[in-house]
Amino acid sequence: MSTPVQAPTGHEPAESAGRRAIWLAIAALAMTFMLPLAGLVMAGFALMSGIKALPMLRAAGKPTKTATGGITVSSVALVVSAVATALQLYLMDEYTAYQECMKGAGTVSAQGDCYTQFRDATERKLPPEVLRILGTV
Repeated sequence: MSTPVQAPTGHEPAESAGRRAIWLAIAALAMTFMLPLAGLVMAGFALMSGIKALPMLRAAGKPTKTATGGITVSSVALVVSAVATALQLYLMDEYTAYQECMKGAGTVSAQGDCYTQFRDATERKLPPEVLRILGTV
């Protein structure tokens, strides 16, 4: 005896689109903290996926919570990753100098000196308001 096959209801693509949007958004947020530029790109894809899923879910008469959540989370990831990427680009020279210093640092004390130089260089370059937000002042 064989198992009966359930006929598709036609709502699966809409539901999977909503789930895809939220999972992409969560992945984008996680990626933002590891590689901000990659998080920026992934957040863009997640945002487009969520926006595309909304009308599909509405047309299928399904709740739009997953797509709305995906849009919200991806928007947050987009802003955070854009700020982090901009900050990395702005401080590129200081970070490069820090890496070069660390290559030549043979002791823990020398590594501490490299970090102090990096911190001082970034504090000179960044406005006090940004330093307060980052919690370094």
